[in-house]
Amino acid sequence: MKNRGTFLLMFLVLFVVSKSALGQNDERPNIIFLLSDDQTSVATGCYGNDQVKTPNMDQLAKDGVLFLNHYNTTSICMASRANILTGMYEYKTGCNFMHGDLAVDKFENSYPVLLKDAGYFTGFAGKVGFVLEETETEKIEDGLPVGYFDKWGGGPGQTIYETAKNPTIKEYAKEYPHSTRAYGAWAGDFIKEAKSSGKSFCMSISFKAPHLPFTPDPFFDEVYEGQTYKKPDNYGVENATHLAPQAKSGRQYNSYDFWRASEESYQEAIRKYNQLIHGVDYAIGMIRKSLAEQGVDKNTIIIFTSDNGYSCGAHNLGGKVLPYEEASRSPFIIYDPRTPESQRGVQRKMVTANIDMAPTILTYAGIAIPKNMDGENLVPLVEKEKGIKRDHIALTNMWGNDEIQALTVVTEDYKYIYWQYTDDRMQPTEELFHISKDKLEMHNLAQDGAYKTTLTKMRKLYDARYKSMVKDGMKANDYAKYAVLFDRKAPESLKKQYRTLNYEQLLKQEAEDRKNKNIHKK
Repeated sequence: MKNRGTFLLMFLVLFVVSKSALGQNDERPNIIFLLSDDQTSVATGCYGNDQVKTPNMDQLAKDGVLFLNHYNTTSICMASRANILTGMYEYKTGCNFMHGDLAVDKFENSYPVLLKDAGYFTGFAGKVGFVLEETETEKIEDGLPVGYFDKWGGGPGQTIYETAKNPTIKEYAKEYPHSTRAYGAWAGDFIKEAKSSGKSFCMSISFKAPHLPFTPDPFFDEVYEGQTYKKPDNYGVENATHLAPQAKSGRQYNSYDFWRASEESYQEAIRKYNQLIHGVDYAIGMIRKSLAEQGVDKNTIIIFTSDNGYSCGAHNLGGKVLPYEEASRSPFIIYDPRTPESQRGVQRKMVTANIDMAPTILTYAGIAIPKNMDGENLVPLVEKEKGIKRDHIALTNMWGNDEIQALTVVTEDYKYIYWQYTDDRMQPTEELFHISKDKLEMHNLAQDGAYKTTLTKMRKLYDARYKSMVKDGMKANDYAKYAVLFDRKAPESLKKQYRTLNYEQLLKQEAEDRKNKNIHKK
């Protein structure tokens, strides 16, 4: 009997230890991070657009917190995704087109890796958007690379809208031929597997939609059938005359003809763009349904945003990259089912940024925020209107032709842009917009004497951010030059030594690169 009692005691101890090891007593919240691609905030119903249908995004905002002034500190996919993962500005990640890949040590200090190290069951699906230095991460079967995630559905490059052509999700192609809904189905399977693991989970999905090419899911063809869209009040070339000449020198102004070629062309483009976003909205509904079916919806935080905005013809601009509102702002919602009713359906005006994602996710998971992160933990802001203290954020563009590369500072009320480029066509230009009253950015107040005090304050914020960039910024990957280029007081003779390409040179280089790539393929 004594031996039998000892055996039972040992069995119970092992059972308890096993449960603990499996994380079945893990009461930490599950976290879902959802990222669309190229979605400007004004393309979302909960931001006041009555021409679009985004019921699940709108419901998420009603159930959670809607952030009214959310910016991407670099409005281009590769850099923005690195910023999101690491919580750092681009000048610290060193990751962007024309600069370099993300260093492995920086990725290993990103939110999904830190959560996995802390015992979370982690998964990723969709567009990665970057590779890691000195690794073979283009091989999607490596899972960016092996060991960083428990379940992998990601793909290299831009990925493809046709589900069957994405190896990690092709099993969903028969029922969901368009990748957006396929990612919703992948998420359902991930939630089941994560629940069975006994661990709290963190799932990140980066949709391709609504990125070019505008190829919406035919499943939603009836949603906007026969609809005619009203153009924004700042649409077209007539609403760009007041903008800095630097902003009108690159591809964002000179390309993307489908936004301006004709009324028919515009209507087709905006319908497809909105239909792609509706597909993401539908996938969000699929995910919330799966959470409820698995009984984990009451302990799962959902965060939704986009990697950058999109101009859609505003100011005659077509893409992203630039620091104007349509291109740099995205929707941003946090839903935490554990919060009291009084904290749901609220809105926050405090300016937020993509670098806030990592520290906020880590805080929800109970993990200390690394000191290298630049972003803010937004949990106090979710709970209280003035929950954090922040006077500004910075927007950087360190990509493309030299003319459009600029440093910007944004507060809740104002935006200050310093366009540093000068030649025989243009001089360094300051732009000051009262964005809380002039969301369409139709009035540059930099030369308005009534705003002299405000301009002085914004210059001081700019100079403080510039000094921070010089102190903390990378010297490698061609980032050292911005210590000169973004200095408002540096002489033009010095700046000229650090410039690389104007727009015409950039076009020639890209054409040569495409030619060499085709030769290499042959």
